[in-house]
Amino acid sequence: MKKKSKRYKLIEKKKIKDKISLEKSLDLVKENCTSKMEESVDLSITINTKQSKGGDFNLRTVVKLPNGNGKKFKVAVLCEQEKVDEAKKVGADIAGSQDLLDNISNGKLNFDKLICTPGMMSKIGKLGKILGPKGLMPNPKLGTVSNDLKKSITDIKTGLVEVKNDKDGNLALSIGRKNFSREKLIENYKYFIEFLKKEKPENIKGEFIKNVFLTSTMGISYKLGGKN
Repeated sequence: MKKKSKRYKLIEKKKIKDKISLEKSLDLVKENCTSKMEESVDLSITINTKQSKGGDFNLRTVVKLPNGNGKKFKVAVLCEQEKVDEAKKVGADIAGSQDLLDNISNGKLNFDKLICTPGMMSKIGKLGKILGPKGLMPNPKLGTVSNDLKKSITDIKTGLVEVKNDKDGNLALSIGRKNFSREKLIENYKYFIEFLKKEKPENIKGEFIKNVFLTSTMGISYKLGGKN
């Protein structure tokens, strides 16, 4: 069993079993960000996926928080050779055509997000077994298949993030970093909750958002309740 650090033991003393307000939980989470790393402030949410018909609901979409989440992504663009320079000029960290396909085929995935032009999608299909498990397969619904490279790259670099639930209805999202102001974190939180409510299918009966927890990368979680 892994031994707990002195830092973590001190944080554990601040554990609260009952539901608490968003404001109080944010204060505690930020207070607990005592590690040397730039910790993120994260949401862990359980949604109701049981539909009255048509099987379980699966959420997979993208959201752009009003203040971003502070995470920096290394973006690669797979495009036609004549568009490579353009992609680099509008912010791509990596851009390529056949050379990038070859690198991916050889398992060189030195990027966090992959954008693909529609014309290159037919060539990337065979690499689904490599990209899929890493969550890197471009998808039009997620804004990663586009001819508007500037918009796609800018969106990702300014906070457009993917949201999806697992088989148990759990989803996770970072709403900022420990250096974000309380006000910015609250704004991001409320924006996302309202966004999530709008994603509820009509044939899901009862409460859609079942549980909400707030934590930090190296901290402990707090269950939110009340008027959040």
